[in-house]
Amino acid sequence: MMQILALVPGGIGDQVLFFPTLSQLKEQYPNAAIDVVVEPRARAAYRICKPVRDTIPFDFKDRSSPADWGNLIGTLRDREYDAVLSLGQRWAVGLLLWLTGIPARVGFAGSGKLFLTQSVPLKKDQYAADMYHDLVNGFGIHAERPALSAQVPQEDLEWAEAAQKELGVKNTGYVLLHGGSSTLAKEKGIDKIYPVESWKTVIATLSDRKPDLPIVLVEGPEDGEFVEQIRTVCPGIKTTKPGNIGQLAAMAASANLMICTDSGPMHVSVAVGTYTIALFGPTDPAKLLPPSDKFIGLKSSTAKMGDITPTAILEKLGV
Repeated sequence: MMQILALVPGGIGDQVLFFPTLSQLKEQYPNAAIDVVVEPRARAAYRICKPVRDTIPFDFKDRSSPADWGNLIGTLRDREYDAVLSLGQRWAVGLLLWLTGIPARVGFAGSGKLFLTQSVPLKKDQYAADMYHDLVNGFGIHAERPALSAQVPQEDLEWAEAAQKELGVKNTGYVLLHGGSSTLAKEKGIDKIYPVESWKTVIATLSDRKPDLPIVLVEGPEDGEFVEQIRTVCPGIKTTKPGNIGQLAAMAASANLMICTDSGPMHVSVAVGTYTIALFGPTDPAKLLPPSDKFIGLKSSTAKMGDITPTAILEKLGV
C-alpha cells in the first residue's frame, strides 16, 4: 500500500484549506494511506477530513528543539513513506524531508528546493486552497481543484440536532454568528476583532427586522471573553458551545447563514456550503474565500475591522 505524508503548518483554517489537496491525492491514489504532520493547535481539524488516516502532532515554530526535530525524523523514517508534500519553504523543512529518506519529496520552490525531488512555483495571488492544490502538480496531477468540503461524523450531526432542539431553532432555521479571534492572532497583533457595540447594532437590527430567524452565537475554545461581552449588551441571545470541530461543522451546516470574522469557523462554514458573510480587516478576502456569490467577504477600506459599519453588513444581509 502506498503511503503519503503531508506537512501542513498553520492553524485550523490552513488545514481546512488543504482539504481539497488531500481529496485530490485520495482520488488519484484511492488505496493510499495519507497522514498529516500538523501543529497540535490545529490537529482537531482532521475530525472532518475523511481522506486522512492519521495525524502526527509537531510544533513547527521556533520552540521546537533539535531533539524534537530528531524525534520527528525518526518517526517518519520508521513509517517508510513513499512520498511527501509540504507547505513549508524554509531550507530547514527541505532538509527535514531529505533526512527522512522519503523517495518522492514535493514542495514549493524556495530555499529548501535543493532537498526536493519536485518543486512547484508558489503563486500567492490566488485563493489559498488553489495555491495549496498546485502542489499536486509535483505528482504529475493536472486537474481542477476539488471543492472545499468536510465529512461530519454522524455523532456530531446528532449532537447538533439535539442542540438545535434545545435552543428552539430546529424548525425555524437560524443565523450562526462567530466573532471571536484566536489567541495567536491576538498575540501577533492581527486585527480580527469586530467591536462589540457594532455587533450589538447588527444583532439588534437583524432581530428586529427578521424576528422569526433566531441568531445563535457560537462559542469556540478561545471565545469566552467575547461571548460574555456580547451577552452583556445583548441579554437573552441564544448561544451554543460545540465541543469539537465536527459539532461546529454540523451547526454551521444546518444554519441559514453564517456571519463571522476571518477565522477558522469561516473556513468550516465554507466547507459545509453555508451562505457566509465574513468580515476582513488587513487580509484580502479573495485569498481566503472561493469565488462565489455564496461566500461574501466584506473588507474594511482602512484595513481596520472597526471601520466596517453595521450598515454595510446589514446591506449585505438585505435588511
